[in-house]
Amino acid sequence: MSAYKDKDPRIHGIKARIRVVPDFPKPGIMFQDITTLLLDPSAFKDTIDLFVERYKGRNISVVAGVEARGFIFGPPIALAIGAKFVPLRKPGKLPVQSVQC
Repeated sequence: MSAYKDKDPRIHGIKARIRVVPDFPKPGIMFQDITTLLLDPSAFKDTIDLFVERYKGRNISVVAGVEARGFIFGPPIALAIGAKFVPLRKPGKLPVQSVQC
């Protein structure tokens, strides 16, 4: 069964747990609020599992996560596929020297 074509039943469960907030932060934007997904351990696990199933065995050595959502989803995915995790932050957000891209 392919999770990537909406045929995996976990996809529906995940979508159902993401709250859509219309007109935030400005009119016309449909904000996808994942806090409701994070409150459901089963749906959160399904989300991680789908990523792991897709990327495990692809010889990935590093997972980079962009602030906020990337910090939530990146570490458990990296751990499950045996990769390092690198958080990506906006410049000037850390008190120590870092690599700036």
